[in-house]
Formats: sequence, C-alpha cells, structure tokens
Amino acid sequence: MRLRSLTTYICDAYRTNWVLVKLDTDDGIEGWGEATLEYREHAVEAALRALENGLAGRELGNIQGWWQDAYRDAYWRGGPVLTSALSAIEMALWDIKGKALGVPVHELLGGKLRASVDCYANGWFAGARRPEEFADKAREAVEWGYRALKWDPFGSAFRGMTPSALRSAMAVVEAVAGAVEGRADIIVEAHGRFELPAARQVARALEPIGVLWLEEPLVPGNLANYAWLREHTATPISLGERLYTRWDFREVFERGCADVVQPDVSHAGGIWETRTIASLAELWQVAFAPHNPSGPVANAATMQLAACTPNFTYLETMATDVPWRAEIAAEGSTVAGGVAQISDAPGLGVRIDPDAIARYPYVRHDLRHYTGALTDIRPDDQVTRHAKPQAKEER
Repeated sequence: MRLRSLTTYICDAYRTNWVLVKLDTDDGIEGWGEATLEYREHAVEAALRALENGLAGRELGNIQGWWQDAYRDAYWRGGPVLTSALSAIEMALWDIKGKALGVPVHELLGGKLRASVDCYANGWFAGARRPEEFADKAREAVEWGYRALKWDPFGSAFRGMTPSALRSAMAVVEAVAGAVEGRADIIVEAHGRFELPAARQVARALEPIGVLWLEEPLVPGNLANYAWLREHTATPISLGERLYTRWDFREVFERGCADVVQPDVSHAGGIWETRTIASLAELWQVAFAPHNPSGPVANAATMQLAACTPNFTYLETMATDVPWRAEIAAEGSTVAGGVAQISDAPGLGVRIDPDAIARYPYVRHDLRHYTGALTDIRPDDQVTRHAKPQAKEER
C-alpha cells in the first residue's frame, strides 16, 4: 500500500479544536489519526503536512520503519508539535493496517486482555461554582455510573496559593468527596500550576481525604521536585501528559517521580510508543492511566491500548462533550454505566465524516487553566452526556 493523499482537518470542540488527519491509500483504504494540541492547532497541522513527504513512495505497512526515519530526521527532536504530528500519522497507519488485515489494532499488538475498562469522568462539573453545586454535579455523575471523578478546584491560582485560596479549593474537594463517599473515588487535577511549596501544601491537605491521585501538581521542568514531593506525601502523584516518547519518561521512572503515569497517545509518539511507555511503567511497578480528554480518534486509539496493555488502570472519559461529536464520529467503543466496551472492528474502530467536520470549522479558544474559568463551559442543555445512567437492575 502506498500513500495517495494526506488531508488535515480542524474542528471546533468548544474548549479546544480537534486536529485530525486522514491518510488515503492507493488501495482505497483510509486511516484516521488525531493530533489535537490545545491552542497550537495550526502549528501541528503544518507539522503534519511537513511529514507527508516522508510517506511518499513508502510501504505504509512498515509503520516502525517510517516512524524511526521521521523521528531520526527531525533536527529538533521532542516537543509537542513534532511528536503530536508523528502520533497522528502513526495512529492512522495502524488504522490502515488493521483495516487491510480485517482485524482491530489490539490484535496486531498481541491480542485482547480485556473486553472493557473502567472509566473516570472529566467534564462532569459543567457550570458548577460553589461547593454545593460541585457536590450536586458529582452525585449526578455517579448516577451515570462513573467509578471516579476528576476536576481542577484551584481557580486562578498559579505558582503559589494563599491560605484562603487553599481553604476555598479544599471546601470544594471536601464537598465532592462527601457527595460520592463509598460510591466513587476522586482525582484532583492541578494542570501543572504550582511551585513546590504550594504543591506540598495541597498534597498534604489531601492526605486525610484520600484521592486516587493528585495530577500534575508542579510547574513542568523539574522532575527532581516531583521525586521529592512524592517522597514527602502520602497522596499519590501523577504526571505525564506533557512528556513525549519513552526518552522523556525514562527519568520519571528512574527518579521515582510518580505513582501514576499519563502519556497521551496523540502527543507521546503514537500507539507503539505509548505502549512502550506502559511496558516501562510495568517494569517499575507504576500505574498506567493515559491522558485522554480529546477527540474521537485519540479515544479510539486509547481504547485499543486498553485492550492489550496489562497495567492499564483507568480510562479518562469526557462525561460531557459537544453535541456534534456524534455527527462527526461513529465510535465503536461505547461507554455505559462507567464502563467502556472496547471495539473489535477492524483498525481503530471509529468512522469519521469529513462533511460533518466542515460544519464546525476552527474557532479560536484561549488557555483557561489559570483564569478560574475551567468550569465555565456550555450550559447543560448544550452538551451531550457520553454515559447515560443504566437501570439499576442492569448495573
């Protein structure tokens, strides 16, 4: 199989824009990949186009051969723009190979260890502001069936945190913990916002509550501080969405920086590279829970990893999303009752409608992590819930 064309697509998804790529082969097979890189959509689109020349004339079934050449020939190695573009094309190549052979990608990676995986919810808190509102939203998400809930309670805090800001954040955490006690766990997200003193305060404040993990508490760039923080708190620590390829993760494992690693299949180099990172995590006895808040193709690829990765723990799922996601994607992997069923369709198990993408063109979205507007998303009547509650007798 040879490349006939490479086409890029950017689609508004309200809080970001999905960046998708389609590879068409001379045999009439299409493969889809995703390189959604928040607020750098046009940069990664240009990188996708720059990589097209390296695919010309190649046998597309030789995925590793192409990847190694593309990575080796990049003068500026690493960084999210290059690795996101690599990830998307690699993803699409696996999709093509699976379709050509009539098997799901997980069969090409060694076979299925599980048919489903437990999910935790992101995006469940739409519109909440006060602790009691977060508690109400949390109860609703548990009714949908989710086993764990993740959110960022830290408002506009950055680098440091005043005592009053910490009290306000902990009031929200305590309200949610009380609302779901005995029915679900909680994950506290920090979006890489704190320097070590504030991160230490937060981690220690969470100890009596007991959380699955505190996610990315430290400003990126100093893994030694992650190792210190993990050693000096009982709160489990996670990181990894802003690290790329196995080489970035090596130091995480060697230093003992994390209890959970969270590479993103659409940024870390693709399916094979993310599976390799999972193998390293297994060697170091670190949990593997990939970052997965993006679009339908990245989700489909993450689901294929869930099927064949022994130390895969939780699938991150956007509990609510834009209503037009269902117009754009027919997703073979379904979520119900807090459990995602893994697709056995050939390739990645997702079908994309380019005509539907055209109805929702690029819209500029700005970074909101430190503005306090993280929960300022569309009202409930303008989002789609991905996990409808099942009847109790079906659970």
